Amino acid sequence: MNGIHKEGQLWIGISVLLIFSLIAGLMYRFGPTHSLSLGITILGAAWLLLLIQFFRIPDRKLKKQPDFVLSPCDGKVVVVEKVFEPEYLKEECWQISVFMSPLNVHINWYPIDGEVDYYQYHPGKYLVAWHPKSSTENERSSVGLVTYSGQRILVRQIAGVLARKICCYAVKGVRVPQNQEMGFIKFGSRVDLFLPLDSEIRVEIGDVVTGGISRLAQFAHAGSMEEPTL
Repeated sequence: MNGIHKEGQLWIGISVLLIFSLIAGLMYRFGPTHSLSLGITILGAAWLLLLIQFFRIPDRKLKKQPDFVLSPCDGKVVVVEKVFEPEYLKEECWQISVFMSPLNVHINWYPIDGEVDYYQYHPGKYLVAWHPKSSTENERSSVGLVTYSGQRILVRQIAGVLARKICCYAVKGVRVPQNQEMGFIKFGSRVDLFLPLDSEIRVEIGDVVTGGISRLAQFAHAGSMEEPTL
């Protein structure tokens, strides 16, 4: 682990303050060996460990793979199907969805080199992240990317039942490298990818993928996604 992500530092700081204040008060009132003092100490420690696990920065070396669309997050593939995407691509395409459990790293990375061509935040519901309607009805952020050869994809961050905060760092018109941080989703969620129909899909439903490393797909014209050398 390379430390705690900036999105979790305030959460952990407040939790430490509240837990230690509560434990100190209970120990002062009942003593350190009282069952209530011991119980709250154990629960507080478990909560802090869960937060550290959730907001950890993974110790991994992310290498660019310009011929491939890489997974934008850690998790399990729950959808691989052809759909019509009406928001940005406005055409039939491949949808690949990756579900993140509360135990997964929740950092989201850009899956390709390109330019942010579209960004839109949508308030919404908090259905379970694997629900089919969560992609269009839940709170979500949509980021459209265009490669340097003109191919377009859509990356959609989706909040789940526990997730109540989507952090997206995308800025329209900015060029972004593959594996740069795109954002963070707090407490259980999912990421959808929408790719051109001629993409070669490299995963199946049930596959466990690693953000910035696992290859989800390959464009029909390999090597065309990387920024041209001037």
